[in-house]
Amino acid sequence: MIKLVVADDSSFMRKALSTMIEKDPEIKVIGQARNGEEAVTMVKELNPDVLTLDIEMPTLNGLEALRIIVKEHPMPVIMISSLTKESAYETIKALELGAVDYIPKDISKTSLDILKIEKIIIEKIKSIALRKNIIRRRLIEQNKAVKTREHLSTYTISGIKNKNQIKIIAIGASTGGPGALQQVITQLPNNLPCSIVIAQHMPAGFTKTFAERLNTLSNLKVKEAEDGEQLENSIVYIAPGNRNMYLLKDLSKVLIKLDDRDFGSLYKPCVDVLISSVADIYGKSAAGVILTGMGCDGLKGMRKLREKNGYILAQDEKTCIIYGMPKAVIDNSLADKIVPINNISNEIIELFRL
Repeated sequence: MIKLVVADDSSFMRKALSTMIEKDPEIKVIGQARNGEEAVTMVKELNPDVLTLDIEMPTLNGLEALRIIVKEHPMPVIMISSLTKESAYETIKALELGAVDYIPKDISKTSLDILKIEKIIIEKIKSIALRKNIIRRRLIEQNKAVKTREHLSTYTISGIKNKNQIKIIAIGASTGGPGALQQVITQLPNNLPCSIVIAQHMPAGFTKTFAERLNTLSNLKVKEAEDGEQLENSIVYIAPGNRNMYLLKDLSKVLIKLDDRDFGSLYKPCVDVLISSVADIYGKSAAGVILTGMGCDGLKGMRKLREKNGYILAQDEKTCIIYGMPKAVIDNSLADKIVPINNISNEIIELFRL
């Protein structure tokens, strides 16, 4: 049985979330906190497997409570966030502090939307609970680590040869992805001789804030992708939330296309849609990277990339928050190399030194 504490200052949200979640017989809500202070107390006294934590609460807000929990009682925390620009920024900050994931607070009045939200929330809680010991160890290591300064000094890769003629790197990620992407992108040099395109499962509004945050931390320019713009080297393009991104060849140019259609996928942006288009255009001149996340989004795209002789990196099980998407690629023997998250940037750089 998975033990859960729900923290939200809204009695409606506490009841709605608890009712949704307890429809699954494997999850039990053992506590409901009205503010951050109560959340911290319940975590210490009840020792839940997972905590859902609202960002906007009285007494102690979500970020303040999260800081205490990460330091004093490391455990998996899922943030509950409204779909505002301010909340998006605070959610990205929470993920940097140690929250493992987030749930947009957009419970609607339509039964179809509620059923979809229920499925996603329950799946996240169960997947994260299975990895609670790994998450706890990661947070303990994070607490011990020496904090680095926020702005990294710009550095340039030396000895670029690019014998592999890699022209693009396509990255897919879901649960745990923002933290993993921050580790990878911020360690890449400012003169990387290729474009980087990313599909990270995120709602609309969050990806722009995430891209802006990564841009302040990275040597490369990072931006939310725009429809019709031409790919350029040394720029990282992040697919906007709730839109699919794919590439189109236009004579000698490669353009980004954004599409509101779901292409039969549960996710927008969809990793398969992006990487399949990368494989079609670049073939063996493309490298694909699959990072932490639930499910198997990215498997079809990586299979196509393998058929076109592209190069594939997969994050290893030990460093994944959720070992779903990389596992699907690895189990199907598609990965050229399986790498811990802290080594993926080095592996990307080595593609241009061989």
